[in-house]
Amino acid sequence: MKVFSRYKYLIAILLGFTLGAAVVAGGIFAYNFFYPSNSAKAGTSNSVINNLNQTVFIGPTNIPDIIEKVEDAVVFIETTTRSASVNPFFYDPFFREFFGDNFPFSSQESRSVGSGFIISSDGYILTNHHVIEGATEVNVTVKGFSNPFKATVIGTDFELDLAVLKINSDKKLPYLNLGDSDKMRVGDWVIAIGNPYRLDHTVTVGVISAKGRPLAITDRSTGKTRVFKDLIQTDAAINPGNSGGPLISLNGEVIGINTAVNAEAQGIGFAIPINTAKQVLDELIKTGGVSRPYIGVYLQDITKDLADYFNLKSTEGALISYVVPNSPAEKAGLRQGDVILKINDKTIKKASDVSEIVSNSKINQKLVLLIYRNGRTMYVSVIVGKKPNQ
Repeated sequence: MKVFSRYKYLIAILLGFTLGAAVVAGGIFAYNFFYPSNSAKAGTSNSVINNLNQTVFIGPTNIPDIIEKVEDAVVFIETTTRSASVNPFFYDPFFREFFGDNFPFSSQESRSVGSGFIISSDGYILTNHHVIEGATEVNVTVKGFSNPFKATVIGTDFELDLAVLKINSDKKLPYLNLGDSDKMRVGDWVIAIGNPYRLDHTVTVGVISAKGRPLAITDRSTGKTRVFKDLIQTDAAINPGNSGGPLISLNGEVIGINTAVNAEAQGIGFAIPINTAKQVLDELIKTGGVSRPYIGVYLQDITKDLADYFNLKSTEGALISYVVPNSPAEKAGLRQGDVILKINDKTIKKASDVSEIVSNSKINQKLVLLIYRNGRTMYVSVIVGKKPNQ
């Protein structure tokens, strides 16, 4: 009996151990099923995601290589602007009575900085117009050279916010290749390089957030407003001093020129598409500006109140609110208050219709305008001129 009891005792222990092992194993399986391990989670947060047998890269890995190839061609631009100021007593009749007009003039000097990039080995540089606007002296610092170069302004365009500079060097200079901004897609990675806050060759990385953005930017120092129609929006950080620097694709090519940041929002910067610059680059270098068709009128749409005031039958047409002196419009006899109804037999419904027709015209082309003036209609011929650079 004692032998049999000892045998049952051993069997009970063995069964209990087996049952406990099964419970533990089942618990481990259930935990791993419902709560994947940290190593499994980490696999989805690395640089790749495997989904439906496709590998999608979250971030580019060749950015350091691209930067090494392009950064030497990104330049630091410092401008000096000098202006004369008059002694405040100059306008006082009492002091002028005794001292005449021999008051000394003092010179005020201000400095500003920006970025640019070399586009040819012989020293042509592309930047923003607002970076060098009004400057009496422009100095360019190139990486690898101990002293800055004195730059010559070759060409500028206010509306496109573009400027071409030239520096002379005994050595061939590094330069950047211009890409095709039309081929870039929303979501493509881009690299912005510039000199924000005098921190030279600062690199920021992001993606193209949108294309074709319209934007009006008023320059605080001059009060002038630029109206852009086709900007690239990016979340790559663009700060003061980045202006004029390149926005670069992962091919190492320039696809935009950094130009503005939205001060009211984080992560919203804008760049001029490089294709816009390529269209006018040769003209800027050869002539110093960009030729645009122009007749010299300021226009506004016709509201119901204006239609009633001018005894018009409808709100179609464009009202001339101002005629630029010595412009083609003034020479043709157009006046403030005239309403443009047709141009070359094309009906004008709103002010932008006139702008579109003129911008698509050629310089020296004749436009025949049907206008309404003082209760009657008449035809006026205008010869399209070249718009002066602001």
